[in-house]
Amino acid sequence: MSLFWSIWVMFLVVLNLGITLLLFIWAPWAKVPVKPDGTTGHVWAHGAIREGLNNLPRWWIVLSASMFIAAFIYLWLYPGFGSHKGKLGWTQHGQLAEEVAANDAKLDPLLARFRMYSVEQLSGDPQALQMGKRLFEDNCAACHGYQGKGNMALGAPNLTDQDWLYGGTGKDIVASITQGRAGVMPAWNALGEDTVNNLTEYVLGISGQPHDAKMAAAAEPTFKSTCAACHGADGKGNQGIGAPNLTDAIWLHGGTRADIHKTIHDGRQGEMPAWDKRLNEDDIRVTAAYVYSLSHPGNASSP
Repeated sequence: MSLFWSIWVMFLVVLNLGITLLLFIWAPWAKVPVKPDGTTGHVWAHGAIREGLNNLPRWWIVLSASMFIAAFIYLWLYPGFGSHKGKLGWTQHGQLAEEVAANDAKLDPLLARFRMYSVEQLSGDPQALQMGKRLFEDNCAACHGYQGKGNMALGAPNLTDQDWLYGGTGKDIVASITQGRAGVMPAWNALGEDTVNNLTEYVLGISGQPHDAKMAAAAEPTFKSTCAACHGADGKGNQGIGAPNLTDAIWLHGGTRADIHKTIHDGRQGEMPAWDKRLNEDDIRVTAAYVYSLSHPGNASSP
């Protein structure tokens, strides 16, 4: 703290405590004019209510005086009076360091045990899941929801349905959290509106929904020459590049005719940010274990 700010803080402390202490000492001895009946003369309700005057109770005076003493002791023991560091030498940074060290002393043995097991095994460990759930809620729930069921408006996938864009093993989930994912579905409006409409019917057909069979048949050559490069000739997707399976009726951006048409016509872009700058390796592993548990309820093996 610079000399100026130190003096300024001391000035404010002296001013506030000084005025308050002066009023406290003066108030019990102040003479307030009263009428013969002991009231001040202030009336309400046409004289039905009159303001009386009583001395402050002794307990209030004693309590207030003790608060002043406590304030002076506090300023002597702790920093608060300009650059005075306090008799105890307490600092916020010091207390934080102590609390972090105490927390690490409890956490380190637990994390050491977690490192002995795979993500799949950790998904059956209650302590790992408790930690992973908290990290998930703090960092992932904004997009995927607190229950992990995703958000079509954001293109955030459902994490509970065992349908994975980039793979659902523990290793895959760790990679997704650590490195992030970037998915791009290009816009195909250049193919013409008729072709986009036909492709929409084709996708509806392979996903088992009502569709126009004639239009779907007309789109099949285009799908296999253009779309199959990512989604595969059978439309079952490619986890290596994050191309979704189009045959399972599980949709990232919605599966209605209008949704599919918009996806083909305008394209889609989605990004899962990398969390390795915010979460350390242990945090990522327990978060991955929690995510794994969402899609494997009751099936995980406990360490």
